[in-house]
Amino acid sequence: MNLENNIKDVINKKMEDGTIERLIGEQLEKGINKSLENLLGTYGDVTKIIEGKIKEVMVSQLSKFDYSNYVVKLDCVLTEILEKTTLDHKKILENFKELMLDDDIPKQVKVSDIFEKYKKNIAKNINTSDLKIDYDDCEPSYQFVTATMEIEHEEKRSWSTSSFKNAKIILECEEDEDLNLEINISKFMEYPWKLSEKTDTSIDGLRYLDEFKIYILKLYQKGTILEIDEEYLSDDEVEPEGRPEIEYR
Repeated sequence: MNLENNIKDVINKKMEDGTIERLIGEQLEKGINKSLENLLGTYGDVTKIIEGKIKEVMVSQLSKFDYSNYVVKLDCVLTEILEKTTLDHKKILENFKELMLDDDIPKQVKVSDIFEKYKKNIAKNINTSDLKIDYDDCEPSYQFVTATMEIEHEEKRSWSTSSFKNAKIILECEEDEDLNLEINISKFMEYPWKLSEKTDTSIDGLRYLDEFKIYILKLYQKGTILEIDEEYLSDDEVEPEGRPEIEYR
């Protein structure tokens, strides 16, 4: 028996026991899987078509979504969490809630309005341990403290070609340096002034934000336009909200 006949006999046997049919089936399956992989993979034609259709539907639906309902629900959820959380995390969650709900932030604000907010912050948060007490009234009170605001414009170098202007809103309290604050602002050519630097909003940073800093951060997040209606303001009659304890002897 020659080689040719041997090959024919082997082929006939494999055809009879189904081996060739099985091998062809396996290779055909591999080919189909490869084709589907190419079509449905990350860069496949079918994948691109499906992705496009999903985007069309999702973008359309999201644009119609009433987010005001979401904000209301978020407020309820955060309020519920605040009622159950520990004191250690309460300040973080309170500040997070305030940052998320910014519907009270205007599109434009005067720096004199910011100064008024700053004075309220001083009245509420000033350290009263070193303040003098006024006993002239029927009820003892802390003496008034001083708040100032100054716009400090950054001088450009004579060779500078930058179209940006930079400045700082400097807020100071003579009686409590911990309440002093610098707010960086900038403008491009003749466009309006805006805040140019955000406050730390990390989880750890949220713990230390007072109401005024949250207000400033929300102005930054909303891109609020700043109107410099005053370059310098001062008020030496800011009344602390706290009242001294009366000691009886």
